Amino acid sequence: MTGQVQVITPREVPLGGPRAMTVRRTLPSRERSFVGAWCFVDHYSPDDVSDSGGMDVAPHPHCALATVSWLFSGEVEHRDSLGTVALVRPGEVNLMTAGRGISHSEVSTPGTTVLHGAQLWLVLPEDAARVEPRFEHHAPPVLEVAQGARAQVFVGSAWGSRSPVRVESPLLGAEVTLEADRSLVVPAPEGFEVAVLVDRGSVLVHGRPVARGELGVVEAHRHPEGVHLRAGAQGARVLVLGGAPFEEEVVMWWNFIGRTHEDVEAAREAWQAGAGGDPGRFGRVEGYEGPVARIPAPALPRVRLRARGNRGSAPAGGARGSGGSGFDGADAPPLS
Repeated sequence: MTGQVQVITPREVPLGGPRAMTVRRTLPSRERSFVGAWCFVDHYSPDDVSDSGGMDVAPHPHCALATVSWLFSGEVEHRDSLGTVALVRPGEVNLMTAGRGISHSEVSTPGTTVLHGAQLWLVLPEDAARVEPRFEHHAPPVLEVAQGARAQVFVGSAWGSRSPVRVESPLLGAEVTLEADRSLVVPAPEGFEVAVLVDRGSVLVHGRPVARGELGVVEAHRHPEGVHLRAGAQGARVLVLGGAPFEEEVVMWWNFIGRTHEDVEAAREAWQAGAGGDPGRFGRVEGYEGPVARIPAPALPRVRLRARGNRGSAPAGGARGSGGSGFDGADAPPLS
């Protein structure tokens, strides 16, 4: 069964803003762009705030996507243009649906000494890409799902637990912790693609080794009985991310998703126009106190951004960040 699992190795990317922190990114990659509607997987751990300065991401925009924040340790204050002020805490999910447009800031709290977690994005299907923005919070219960195995379901449903946060396509998101040498079958819905991000330890996914920081992906037609996990000798903690295959093509650049170059260009122009005082499409984040009031969008590349599907790969000699990478803008990291 080992040949059925694709393993994606992370690359280190500086998260944007005036005080950058480094994350390990597995999606998007040259190998694939999506697992279900999961389109960005950034993993950071454990980040000693006394050395790094922690997270301080000034107000920045999003559209046609949703952000999913999940922490293992530390605490982050979220502020957005809806007026939301909320804390991201370990074991509690914050889901922000950008829809037609939203802006937000993220700052680790003064009491945080170690910051450790994952920042995830969901691409919204075209019929939901311009929904009204919203923010949701949920603290899922810890489930004993098997001997030596615990889980928290933060998106979708599994093991009889259903998350109330609203998503726009069929999805699953869960944290799973396994004791040493323990096995578990994850009951992924029929037809789902499933990815396993290893946060701690190592696991076998359908018999194939997946190391810390790597993403093991099982295609939709290859797990009729569920996804088989087995922890190594040190135990393991993983995020399980699944969903129905996302069949649309999208343009993804900086913090924007669109269906065409013009969609992204219009979003950039709207955000830049807001620097003049009119909050416009993306609104205004109140109460952020940082070194800059908002993060300006970078310049668009000089070539047309191309829509790409799940298997887009770089052509020979493809330009970085100009349609040559697996995702337009994959080399210009988003700000989360």
